[in-house]
Amino acid sequence: MNLPRAAALGLVLAAVAAMPARAADPLTVSVKRLSMETAVRIARAAVEACRAEGVQVAVTVVDRGGHPQAVLRDTLAPDVTLNISRQKAYTAMSFNAPLSSMEDRFTAPFSVGKVDGLVFSAGGLPIEVGGIIYGGIGVSGAPSGEQDERCAMAGLNAVRDDLEMAGL
Repeated sequence: MNLPRAAALGLVLAAVAAMPARAADPLTVSVKRLSMETAVRIARAAVEACRAEGVQVAVTVVDRGGHPQAVLRDTLAPDVTLNISRQKAYTAMSFNAPLSSMEDRFTAPFSVGKVDGLVFSAGGLPIEVGGIIYGGIGVSGAPSGEQDERCAMAGLNAVRDDLEMAGL
């Protein structure tokens, strides 16, 4: 080993030795996930809420990774509502925000809102309870995004108390 390399190695070792001691970083992390049954309860409650308003919709519940976990399309909801509900759920989960609060956020021609797979229209909510992000819910097919969002909220509210208790 030549002298410059030895000197550099010595400096690195001295710097490492001078670092303050701290607890070891964890090797893994735990991520809470919705059970399939809970995801289906959310989707079913959202469909039922829209049915009560005389509307047939599609609902998608995605997990924390953005993967569809429960998908329901009511009998007369158009096929296109499936893709839109998935995109709403994914976007709400990704940004951890109700989409109604983001509708006008990304308006520039090349902004993040133009990325394939993202939809910024009301009807998507993050499934976030007690500071834990479980995923997202998206509803599509009602005459307005506000109505989609009310149905999504009904789905979330159907399990909110149970999720709060599970987080303890």
